[in-house]
Amino acid sequence: MAVKTGLIITAPSSGTGKTTVMLGLLRLLRRRGLAIQPYKSGPDYIDPAFHQAASGTPSFNLDSWAMRPELLDRIAAISAHADMVVAEGSMGLFDGVAKTGATGTGASAEIAMRFGWPVVLVVDVSGQAQSAAAVALGFRDYLSGLPFAGVILNRVASPRHEALARRGMELHNIPVLGCLPKRGDLVLPERHLGLIQAVEHPDLETAIDGYADFVEPHIDLDALMQAAASSTSHANTTDSATDFSQIAPPAQNIALAQDEAFSFTYPHLLESWRQQGAEITPFSPLNDECPKKDADLIWLAGGYPELHGGRLAQATSCFDAIRNHAETKAVHGECGGYMVLGEGLIDKEGERHKMLGLLGLVTSFETRKFHLGYRLATPVTTAPALRQYSALRGHEFHYSSIIEQPDTALFSVTDANGQIVAETGSVRAQVSGTFFHLIAEA
Repeated sequence: MAVKTGLIITAPSSGTGKTTVMLGLLRLLRRRGLAIQPYKSGPDYIDPAFHQAASGTPSFNLDSWAMRPELLDRIAAISAHADMVVAEGSMGLFDGVAKTGATGTGASAEIAMRFGWPVVLVVDVSGQAQSAAAVALGFRDYLSGLPFAGVILNRVASPRHEALARRGMELHNIPVLGCLPKRGDLVLPERHLGLIQAVEHPDLETAIDGYADFVEPHIDLDALMQAAASSTSHANTTDSATDFSQIAPPAQNIALAQDEAFSFTYPHLLESWRQQGAEITPFSPLNDECPKKDADLIWLAGGYPELHGGRLAQATSCFDAIRNHAETKAVHGECGGYMVLGEGLIDKEGERHKMLGLLGLVTSFETRKFHLGYRLATPVTTAPALRQYSALRGHEFHYSSIIEQPDTALFSVTDANGQIVAETGSVRAQVSGTFFHLIAEA
């Protein structure tokens, strides 16, 4: 089975406007009646929800560092139902880590190369004109064999500016697939971890329609579709379009915390667990909803509990139900969920909120330190929720600091370069938690 033809929307760096282009393009293709399969290169867990809103189709991560090649191929193969793939890169096209073991660097270029999806480079030309062609030329020729469709020029100040920038590209046979004028209002709301969540946007449908209306007259949609049709997959794709079954579910009956405070679980994990017969039932701690009584495992997803500390502390029915469950059955938390498992959470104003108290962890968003990067975790203590995994790959992204952590360490953790990471996770009886988000087995 061949992976569908498509494009990958990338950029020389973060902040160039590729997400705006991505969402506008997804909506335009949807308006044409096409079934589009979106993807996100790398570990970002916020963008896929925006992709789904724009395209009407669930978006999945493709991460060449965290995922082994066979898992990448299986996830990419779900595009068999679609007319076309549109993937979004992360950071700059070639940005990643030092290559380790059986996996890659995490760079978007590796995804483009593996699946033969031509690169569309979104270039911010503000402050330059013909010089932008030198940037595009360098990206086109940096890696031998990279499929390269062309560029979309963004933040163009005037017709004269456009003509000069186009001239530079023409001199080096770099196709210009679009030219977007400068619009300061075309930005998605952000907070300390980047974009706000899609579910929090006050009027997401109107915003995405606005991106599409803006992009439509300024890009060559037919040329972009022709470029997608020229892509050629080099991957060894599976015969089953949705078989992720090598990622074992942690339990067969899972209660998943899911609301504005608990929103980050990688979509391919949930899909994999469901394929293997796991029943996943969401509940909302923010609304004081209780998890299913017959659940084998309660999984507290990552998110933004530091923004909802007071409201969570008042979710007495839900918290009591989780505590009762933990007396005999497993509970696990990731990042924000891990923080809620602890004794207390200190918000940015310095107010401490009482959390579940199932672990001794105390975290502070007032005392902030940025934690970002891939994680390779090897168990040093058995946790009921994770006993079937011998080693895990994941990603950590938060600002909260640990004030107290008296419990037994759960993992030995290193970053992508093999450096020891102090945040080991912790375990007490049936309860465990980590600051990293699980992506795949190592």
